[in-house]
Amino acid sequence: MTSKARTVWATVAILAAMVSLVGVSVPLYSLFCRVTGIGITPTVADHGPGEISQQTMVVRFDASVMKDMPWRFKPPQTQITVRLGEPNLAVFTAENLSAEAVTGTATFNVMPAKAGAYVNKIQCFCFSEQHLEAGQKVDMPVSFFIDPAIASDPDTSEVRTITLSYTFFKARNQTSEGPS
Repeated sequence: MTSKARTVWATVAILAAMVSLVGVSVPLYSLFCRVTGIGITPTVADHGPGEISQQTMVVRFDASVMKDMPWRFKPPQTQITVRLGEPNLAVFTAENLSAEAVTGTATFNVMPAKAGAYVNKIQCFCFSEQHLEAGQKVDMPVSFFIDPAIASDPDTSEVRTITLSYTFFKARNQTSEGPS
């Protein structure tokens, strides 16, 4: 086999490996997050908060949109101080700045990541398609509580500030009538 043929085959093999990695990246990332605890996101509360602690924590809110998303998305209040275990409500405002209806979906993250297991969302617009008509502006609530166990966990006992970060992106299969 000539050196040119080896180079071509090596390039094809590398390209095939890269395409394969793209195909399995989401499941691998999910597995990586579960194994390492990195990228832990809030859990959906299957029960209400228990005992409300006198200990407080600052919760900051961050909002962004992807480049191709023609929305303005922001929290009117950038941070609140909450008591551990107490139900809280944060409101985000989304506005469609385009002349067409747009459907979006939000993802979220918690920083520091190790605190994610203690953030319990009761109600959230996350991962649900949100359809806004041209020029429409809506408020989107997030109801949550911080599990008081965060204060007694040796890995998180020093955490005094948590950031809840939300990013909106266009939903797949956009049509002028909304999602398909």
